[in-house]
Amino acid sequence: MQKALRLLFPACALILGWIGYGVLSKAPEKQQRPVAPPRVIKTKVIDLVRQDYQTIINTQGVVRAHNEATLSAQVSGKIMSIAPELQDGAFFEKDDVLLELDPEDLGAGVISAEADLARARAAYAQEEARAKQAKLNWEDLGYEDEPNELVLRLPQLREAKANVDAAEASVDRAKRDLERAVIRAPFDGRVLQRSVSLGQSITSSSVLATIFNTDFVEVRLPIASRQLASLDLPESQDDPPVDVELSDAMNEEVTATWQGKIIGTEGALDPNSRELFAIARVADPFSRKSDKKRPPLRIGQPVRAAIEGKVLPDVFVIPRDTVRQLTRIALVEPDSEDGSKLVLRRVEIDPIWSGLDDLIVRDPEIPDHALLATTRMVYAPAGSPVEIIEDTPIDPEPATAGAAEKPDET
Repeated sequence: MQKALRLLFPACALILGWIGYGVLSKAPEKQQRPVAPPRVIKTKVIDLVRQDYQTIINTQGVVRAHNEATLSAQVSGKIMSIAPELQDGAFFEKDDVLLELDPEDLGAGVISAEADLARARAAYAQEEARAKQAKLNWEDLGYEDEPNELVLRLPQLREAKANVDAAEASVDRAKRDLERAVIRAPFDGRVLQRSVSLGQSITSSSVLATIFNTDFVEVRLPIASRQLASLDLPESQDDPPVDVELSDAMNEEVTATWQGKIIGTEGALDPNSRELFAIARVADPFSRKSDKKRPPLRIGQPVRAAIEGKVLPDVFVIPRDTVRQLTRIALVEPDSEDGSKLVLRRVEIDPIWSGLDDLIVRDPEIPDHALLATTRMVYAPAGSPVEIIEDTPIDPEPATAGAAEKPDET
């Protein structure tokens, strides 16, 4: 009996433990939560319309003079005067007197050359007389044969004539040297840098200044190889030029623009960048011959260039700020027959052109007058219901009487 009681108590404990484990390990019933309706996404939209798009190729370059030259002296002498037009940055016109040398030595050279010419002519006259006399003497002696050139003194006569020609050339050269003492402008231009000063003695071929032509300037514009297909650049002088608009690249506050023409290309791709350089010209860069005043285009000034390319027909213009994940846009489309319910649809795009602010797309799957969502959305899965937000103009506040600023009284 006692042995049975000893076995009964452990058996009861095991049974009770098993029952308690079964009760405690039973998972509670999950309460069914009601399914929340999808959140309505509010966004602004724009109407996508197929249109023709004018491509613009943007590039940049540096203004350079198309005809930069060194102004040199052709004769030696001492600088007697320098015109105000030969100062750094000064403008000048063709045939303006820029610099004058001391003319005394050159004038003496003209007098000396003229004296040599007079002596040469006198010697030639004497030889002519001697030649005539020699012929008469031959005839008086009764010789029947024709006299040779030595008898008639023809070599001496030719030498005297050559001396006259050389003396005349020396006079002409001396007079030209005297004229070159006055140095004139070879074209309409501007002084980049003067290299001499008043009273300085110079020799022939001495550099007086660096000057450049002001009728037009040039800009060397790099064109990427992928953009060449969108341009019809002139390859010869007979090809029509291409319009280009230049703007200041240093100061964004300068709103002035300069109209130019691309007149040709360098003809070979750059070996490092694989770019083709187009040459643009801007006429009258300093507004010297135009009534319309504008800021000057200075040599060495960096500029931005916008070149009109080919027109892309029948395309959609997608603003860049509406594109997500580089190539994805969101369209708002009706989800019911009556169009009362709108949903969101994600579309992958493949741009055929990239502008500064837009992407150009030609996609037959995008219908004309499709609604493009423009509002930035943090979480907007495809198929979400959409509510369009209308743009409401903000009326300006009416001016309050007495709100104008009063001038400072000092």
